[in-house]
Amino acid sequence: MAPRRDVRIAESADVAADAELGPGTSVWHLAQVREGAVLGDNCVVGRGAYIGTGVQLGDNCKVQNYALVYEPAELADGVFIGPAVVLTNDTYPRAVNVDGTIKSAHDWTPVGVTIGRGASIGARATCVAPVTIGEWATVAAGSVVVKDVPAFALVAGVPAKRMGWVGEAGVPLKPSSEGIWICPVSGARFREHDDTLTKETS
Repeated sequence: MAPRRDVRIAESADVAADAELGPGTSVWHLAQVREGAVLGDNCVVGRGAYIGTGVQLGDNCKVQNYALVYEPAELADGVFIGPAVVLTNDTYPRAVNVDGTIKSAHDWTPVGVTIGRGASIGARATCVAPVTIGEWATVAAGSVVVKDVPAFALVAGVPAKRMGWVGEAGVPLKPSSEGIWICPVSGARFREHDDTLTKETS
């Protein structure tokens, strides 16, 4: 493996030799990055966080303290994972097989959580795989996501349900005319149709 340049790894962190870390990436105290994981440029892995085997992170991702990102999760650029978030990978978890023997890695097939560009997962939320979180969506703190989340959606609760829409700034959008939503920060316009939101281009 080529030497890691412009990467900060705390002495107490555990980073596999074959994990790939992009320039500017930081892995903080007691964090673990497993074999085959790929982290893009300028990522931050907080204290005690876990990045599973083969997990893929894009550029500029933040995984906050004690978050658990299990394989085979895929995070696009600019994804925010809040403190103590869990991205699961086992639809039918069991410690033992039907015959009572201990389950091994060969006795089940992991399924992953996929998160689109710029999306945010709030503190202590759980995403139950397999689910896809659309780009720029926001999952509120403490939520449990059990079905796909559309792009720009704001979801909350147990199970998580859509409560509104957000723009790239993360601020709730304001309704304008029929089917039109406006970002109060950027002024960007979005059009809602069939429970999906599309940003209008000028």
